[in-house]
Amino acid sequence: MSTGKEFLQTAIRRLKYYKDLGDKTFEQLNEWDFHYQPNDESNSIAVIIQHMAGNMLSRWTNFLTEDGEKEWRQRDDEFEVHTYNKQQLLELWEKGWACFFTAVEALKKKDLKKTVTIRKEPLTVIDAINRQLAHYPYHVGQIIFLAKIIKNKSWKNLSIPKGDSQLYNSTTDVKDPAKKY
Repeated sequence: MSTGKEFLQTAIRRLKYYKDLGDKTFEQLNEWDFHYQPNDESNSIAVIIQHMAGNMLSRWTNFLTEDGEKEWRQRDDEFEVHTYNKQQLLELWEKGWACFFTAVEALKKKDLKKTVTIRKEPLTVIDAINRQLAHYPYHVGQIIFLAKIIKNKSWKNLSIPKGDSQLYNSTTDVKDPAKKY
């Protein structure tokens, strides 16, 4: 397998993993939880979803041919409190990710050497993807952190629970990590 193709496959796989973590987090939340804001300077999960969706739609629409910061994007509005319900927020989340995956899955090895711009800054396609590999997991981590605070003792762990590392390591099949304790 070529390095370029492998890069695309691993980037897509990693970002699908982070999307999945967000999906599993949202399953644990009720309507109000999406709007919990720890303080005036913090974002709610709803606001983070609004921002991520806005970013994805702007960056990945016409990715190879237009600047990633579209004129139609209202970035400041993404950080305003809106009255979206859980279903509307999940639709925004899905719309953003669909735009991202559609664009990246359509890329060919030869596209990786091309230059794109984000806010007029020239980036290779690889660098633009790496930029999002840092940005999206950062926000998914914020979502999970907020959800853990909100759910407290009713939080269902998404990875190895505290104190269970040895059990996990001794019972997980390396060839099929889904087969675990």
